[in-house]
Amino acid sequence: MRPAAPDQGARQGVSAGHPETTAEPVDTTAPGTTEADEPAPPAVVALTEPAEGVPPVVDTPEAYARVVAAFGAGTGPVAVDAERASGYRYGQRSYLVQLRREGAGTALIDPIALPDLSELSEALVGVEWVLHAASQDLPGLVEQNLRPSRVFDTELAARLLGMERVGLAAVVADTLGLGLAKEHSAVDWSTRPLPAEWLRYAALDVEVLVEVRQVLAERLAVAGKAQWAAQEFEAVRTAPPAPPRVEPWRRVSGLHAIRDARRLAVVRELWATRDTNARQRDISPGRVLPDAAIVAAAQALPRAVPQLTALPAFSGKGTRRRAPLWQSAIDRALALPDSELPSVRGPKSDAPPPPRAWADKDPAAAARLAVARDVVTALSAEHTVPVENLLQPDLLRRLCWTPPRPLDADAVAQFLAAGGARPWQVELVTPPLAAAFAALPTA
Repeated sequence: MRPAAPDQGARQGVSAGHPETTAEPVDTTAPGTTEADEPAPPAVVALTEPAEGVPPVVDTPEAYARVVAAFGAGTGPVAVDAERASGYRYGQRSYLVQLRREGAGTALIDPIALPDLSELSEALVGVEWVLHAASQDLPGLVEQNLRPSRVFDTELAARLLGMERVGLAAVVADTLGLGLAKEHSAVDWSTRPLPAEWLRYAALDVEVLVEVRQVLAERLAVAGKAQWAAQEFEAVRTAPPAPPRVEPWRRVSGLHAIRDARRLAVVRELWATRDTNARQRDISPGRVLPDAAIVAAAQALPRAVPQLTALPAFSGKGTRRRAPLWQSAIDRALALPDSELPSVRGPKSDAPPPPRAWADKDPAAAARLAVARDVVTALSAEHTVPVENLLQPDLLRRLCWTPPRPLDADAVAQFLAAGGARPWQVELVTPPLAAAFAALPTA
């Protein structure tokens, strides 16, 4: 068995031994942070080597055929993970796919050499896929034609159980008493050949994922949350692709400092030029031209390349080399007629206004939101589920801003269900929400 954490004893479901383990602190992740940002938890037994060693990368049709046969003949759930090159390459494609299943061992597949993994997907029809933060990996896996029949998301399970830290390393430490290092989580996985230590890290990410799933499933059952989790997992599995953003250039960091239409036009044109260049070169847009440089150019409005390169944000070698490209974009924006300038206020949206404005715009809606937030906060504490997992904040705001009439329990339930709330959420929050709304004084 793998060594148990100090004072924790042997753990159920832990399989064959790891000779290279040492007791040392390991970083974990809290919601909204990265693995590297997280403080170290209490000492656990470090997991440093896969039980069967690091397998060779599968990058030939012959090796892939053997993997398909082995995993199709395996038993139980299959652990799945994928590594991307976020911050290095354009888009969110997968550059390594890791799988592990009882009877098949671990496979590390190169999806660049083998872009169509549909045969593997077909071999695993009906098998439960265990992923951590499935919503992050599933879009990239679908590009390789990998589509699960069922999903168990260990991060979502941890959230529903009210665990303080839900990063993979933290969940492994909590459930198995094992330490999972995350020092290679942000490297450039498009690198070829992949370094041996990166491959070891990738193999370890799926080494104990099924065991973690077993512990979490038991905890969900004890907490009476197994059905909640099943509904959440299915919602993640069947979620449609995110729709294209309206005016995505407005997400440039620091845009709040730009307050006139002409400068916004410069931001828009520089963003579009950067995006085209980044796509063509398959480089992360932020590496082609940082957001700070776009904002600096919009504020300065340079009229020639020397003025542009005099800006500190354009002093980098690569940025200066492409200065004519950026200046051309600026010139196009400066030449636009007023009728073609973007709106300072942004595109129209059906979303409610910011809650801070509700008291002035609609005091009754502000009162509804206040009591609704109290209800959801109380339920969150009672059931140890984060507020955002109990009910999407945007859906709650929409309910309070444009409520159905009459605002009774049936209407609230129908509104929430139509907005994508899962049955367990509707059942849990509807009665207290309806009661809170009914207790408010009528307008």
